[in-house]
Amino acid sequence: MRVFVTGASGWIGSAVVPDLLAAGHTVAGLARSDASAAAVEAAGATVVRGDLTDLDVLRSAAGAADAVIHLGFRHDIAFSGGFADAVGSDIAAITALGEGLPDGGALTIAGGILGLASGEPATERDVPAPDSMAAGRQASTTAVLALAPRLRTSVVRLSPTVHGDGDAGFVPTLIDVARRHGVSGYPGDGSARWTAVAREDAARLFRLAVEVAPAGSVLHGVADEGIPLREIAETIGRHLDVPVESIPSERIGEHFGFLGGFLGLDSPATSAITREVTGWQPTGPGLLEDLDKGHYFAPSKGSKY
Repeated sequence: MRVFVTGASGWIGSAVVPDLLAAGHTVAGLARSDASAAAVEAAGATVVRGDLTDLDVLRSAAGAADAVIHLGFRHDIAFSGGFADAVGSDIAAITALGEGLPDGGALTIAGGILGLASGEPATERDVPAPDSMAAGRQASTTAVLALAPRLRTSVVRLSPTVHGDGDAGFVPTLIDVARRHGVSGYPGDGSARWTAVAREDAARLFRLAVEVAPAGSVLHGVADEGIPLREIAETIGRHLDVPVESIPSERIGEHFGFLGGFLGLDSPATSAITREVTGWQPTGPGLLEDLDKGHYFAPSKGSKY
């Protein structure tokens, strides 16, 4: 297939592109900067210059493709307090991509699992409560699934931690916090669980989504179904040789910063339906195993937040 990828030079997109190429597809990647364009070209894909607000560019690139994997999101405005505006921009981009794709084309977008459910592991059939963390991008999910059956649409809900060498997300942020405070902390009793998936496994799932997922599919990028935060903190503490301590609720914001609002969410989830529907089988290391490889603790590594 001819596949158009937004966010092609990002953390996940830069793994999706080579996975698609290795499977025999041709790839075009959206790039808004010279650096992004160079990365996309070096990976072996054709560069489409533009950004997520260039709706005519998105529409045209989708029109020249058989499938679209939409990974881009305007995190720049989301993290500056404009999350609703970022979601609105995302829906506009999804609409343009859907308008461009020929009938029968495949359109897959990224979603999130964090906050989807608490207690029993969430399944692909669960819908987030309106006041939950996961509800923030549900409007994007609704927008893309509404394009079925004309298009073979799907959503890949990603674990909050898509890990690997080069990760600059939540786990490196926890490591930075532990270094700064001299304590590897966890909220409360540390029983809140997070899912995780290796970056290469997540990339392969996006490819399978456009190759085989039925129209209207919701898929889960989950390998580790629920790691207690205390176990993550213990692993970090062991590698940094700092004590591991519970952080009381009144100090969570002070200690963890913005991340404190996420850490108390107990969000276990399964990917049983995803594996049955797509044949996906994660083969990468689990998060704790990846942490024990040591690359997360190299002096040059750090968080993007």
